[in-house]
Amino acid sequence: MKIAVIGGGITGLSAAYYMQKEILTEQLDAHVELFEANEELGGKIRTHKEQGYLIERGPDSFLARKPGVFKLAKEVGMDEEIVPNDAKGASILSKGRMHSMPGGAVMGIPTKFAPFAASSLFSPAAKARAAMDLMLPRGGQTADESVGGFFRRRLGHAVVDQLIEPLLSGIYAGDIDHLSLEATFPQFRRMEEEDRSLIKGMKKSQAASKEKQEGPSAEQAMFRSFKYGLSSLVDAIHRHLDEDAVRLGCTLSEISRESDGLRLTFADGTTDWFDRVLLTVPHHLIPEMIPSFSGNERLSEAPATTVATVAMGFDQTQLDDITLEGTGFLVADKANYDITACTFTHRKWSHTAPEGKGLLRTYVGRPGQEDIVSESDETIVERAVNDLKRIMPLKGEPEFSVVTRWRNSMPQYLVGHKDKVQAIETHLEEEFPGLYVTGASFGGIGLPDCVTQGEKAAYNLLSLVQGQS
Repeated sequence: MKIAVIGGGITGLSAAYYMQKEILTEQLDAHVELFEANEELGGKIRTHKEQGYLIERGPDSFLARKPGVFKLAKEVGMDEEIVPNDAKGASILSKGRMHSMPGGAVMGIPTKFAPFAASSLFSPAAKARAAMDLMLPRGGQTADESVGGFFRRRLGHAVVDQLIEPLLSGIYAGDIDHLSLEATFPQFRRMEEEDRSLIKGMKKSQAASKEKQEGPSAEQAMFRSFKYGLSSLVDAIHRHLDEDAVRLGCTLSEISRESDGLRLTFADGTTDWFDRVLLTVPHHLIPEMIPSFSGNERLSEAPATTVATVAMGFDQTQLDDITLEGTGFLVADKANYDITACTFTHRKWSHTAPEGKGLLRTYVGRPGQEDIVSESDETIVERAVNDLKRIMPLKGEPEFSVVTRWRNSMPQYLVGHKDKVQAIETHLEEEFPGLYVTGASFGGIGLPDCVTQGEKAAYNLLSLVQGQS
């Protein structure tokens, strides 16, 4: 059986790796090939090295509490290269002032009374409204609802607008009042159902996690990366794949159904035939690949946000008058600034900057305010630096800068997302048997979620091979 994986991001790489491993272990009569349109693998994972700096142009880390990347790293001999973030904590820029994130706040949910009560981020009325979660009844919701609507109902508008929204926007680059709770944080709905109070449910969950924790404890750093950058994991996976299994610079133009399989047509005019095809590409590319698919309207309706990152190197003397606490800050005052967040990268990851240098990384672009991403590099850097100078006593201009644009890169899981994905999968099964979709557009955007999706897809697909043998 011939299997094609389309897309060489972390989902496609994981799928190809686990398929190849299972084929060898079980001695299956199958062969897998990975096709990537670009000349390099990794998708949004891009580690850039310049002047002694190590810059992540896409994601800079992965969550320590999710096992997917840890497992894959061990499989490819990279587990010893994993490093924790050095600095901890972050701040929120709200109403022109910098506020420390309340201690014990998990995804913005307060789990410790004293730090939340002492926080300068909220008014007494806002704190009292959040505490009402302890007394409110269960919501009784059966249908999917927005993340913002759920948290506003439980904790009030102030906590959402000044803490939860900046936090979650940093993850999804979207409008939380439209994002699906069921597709992003279904565990919070379960907490409400089981414990009635979100605060009580989170405290119980934290206690249970500490008891069962085998890896990083809850007191340790939340994030992990690799000593030589996230691209080092991509390279390690590539080295473990058969040399003839990876095809770079192969842009897929169309998938057509044939009586005994699927025909792939590439941009250079070549074609190839496969029994099974796994698409791991962004959802907005799929309608062009299967133009006759009845689920294309659903795929086209799903939005994706365009964002950009600006990495800037400074001499430490330019930062001497700045108090850099924690890993950086998030911007709640979005109407007043172009940047949505800033990471103190050299503090979060000490291995990313030469001695005596500082590395700051800002983020621009949000739903409804994406025009800045189309500006020139010089304009984007200028506006980012101007924002920073309004926020902190930054001296001079950066010694160098790296702007990275990600167009339509952040899929938005709108309310009803899971139902739409299920409908798409059902239509694919009926109209294009043997064609499957997975990846960031469908079942989770973080690196661990993408790795886990790739592994799950690999075993599901190969179970069909075993069933036919």
